[in-house]
Amino acid sequence: MARWVDPAPFEGARPRVPWWALVPGKLKWLALVVAVVWLALVGVVRLVLVVVRYPVVTLVPLAAAWCWLRFGLSPLVLALLSLTAGFTIWAGLDRGSFLRHVWFRLVTEYRRATVYVLRWRTTMRLAELAKDNRGREYRPKLRRVRSEGWRDRVRVRMIPSQAPEAWELRRDGLAHSFGAQSCRVRVLRPKVIELDFIHSDPLARSLPVPSLADDADAVDLKRVVVGRTETGKPWRIRLQGNQVLGVGVQGAGKGSVLWSIIWHLAPAVRAGLVRLVGIDPKGGMELGQCPDAFARLVFDNGREAVELLEELAAEVKERAARYRGVRRLWAHSNGEPFTVLVVDELADLIAYQPDKGLRDRATRAIQTITSQGRAPGFCVLGLVQDPRKEVVGFRHLFGTRVALRLDESAQVDMVLGDGARARGAAAHEISEQTPGVAWVKTDGRGEPERVRAFHVTDADLVELGVYLADATVHEFPNRPDGDATGGAAA
Repeated sequence: MARWVDPAPFEGARPRVPWWALVPGKLKWLALVVAVVWLALVGVVRLVLVVVRYPVVTLVPLAAAWCWLRFGLSPLVLALLSLTAGFTIWAGLDRGSFLRHVWFRLVTEYRRATVYVLRWRTTMRLAELAKDNRGREYRPKLRRVRSEGWRDRVRVRMIPSQAPEAWELRRDGLAHSFGAQSCRVRVLRPKVIELDFIHSDPLARSLPVPSLADDADAVDLKRVVVGRTETGKPWRIRLQGNQVLGVGVQGAGKGSVLWSIIWHLAPAVRAGLVRLVGIDPKGGMELGQCPDAFARLVFDNGREAVELLEELAAEVKERAARYRGVRRLWAHSNGEPFTVLVVDELADLIAYQPDKGLRDRATRAIQTITSQGRAPGFCVLGLVQDPRKEVVGFRHLFGTRVALRLDESAQVDMVLGDGARARGAAAHEISEQTPGVAWVKTDGRGEPERVRAFHVTDADLVELGVYLADATVHEFPNRPDGDATGGAAA
């Protein structure tokens, strides 16, 4: 047990000397030089970062000032007028490249300086995305900002122990804080996320279908154009060596995806290079609008539809047996058509069919076609409203999955795969006013894409039917006097 010892009453307080006073003089000078060099390096790095982040704002005034001092005011004014005229001509000739290389860069620097840098610290603190630990503040770092007109892409480095879900929960507040309509959160790599602040929807307007082509050889089954992505690029779907699943509620635009694919395949269908087979359990309300496009068509989910599926499954096996040892994949040179099986409302065949025997036979046949039809030249385009596993238990057999407007956020990962919603694929937030807008995920590609299919109207389907219908030669009606030629000109 320790015993208290009272200090002597005459003992005084010992003087306290700062630690740096004990350092030798030479070491103090050396430390001062190191500190000055370090501060200079930091200053240079920050200056370089400012120039890199704001090249137009920093370099253009410096160049103008140098030109003024070197050549005078008149050459500077002449150069500015020439530059303005050059930009005007550029914008008139190629507006897209001008926006991409000039205008959006200016907008990027303006929005970074006036929106994100200005409000970043306050927003992070109020949104509780910054943390304090032992008197030190840990705040997410604002990295690269890129403006593309309709959206701003803001890259962020998260603080330790922070997860993307924390940002997902606060994305509505972030959108309001930075003056955007909405915000998406995408994970780029560990610790780094990218926030998409949406200012307008580039897919808000419907897309008219292009003109029907006449060249069947130009149809590429690996790059079928279905619509456009939100970045302005064509939306292409691979049919050869692939299976496609489209999921969406009623009115989501599944018909737009279906008919956009058939529209692009029309020249090959007419030339006999592609064969379309359809099953429409809704009594032909969808596929019956253009029956001339299909080689075979069934309008119910009963025995006739199941027998058609089993016939195709048998054809898959037979064609695969003939290819064995000869070739690995179907090709045009085989002389056999590429077959696309279109099933509208797939659930009516494999889940809602009351006859268990027919339901099991249909499921087995479709599973055979989707799992073994890739190499022999068979593609399944299945459309369904309910993506649950109890309804479509073989979703993984479809290489391309299209999520149109969905009811629940949990369905996004069911359709596009785990983590798709965390990477920004908000299919449950698609507006009812934009049928045909979807998120699409293809195996082998990292990020899901937001797209919109062409809008195929009833008039377009009539044109498609006329385009694909067999030509009919009508006899010229005989005149009452029996002259079938109509008489010769006088």
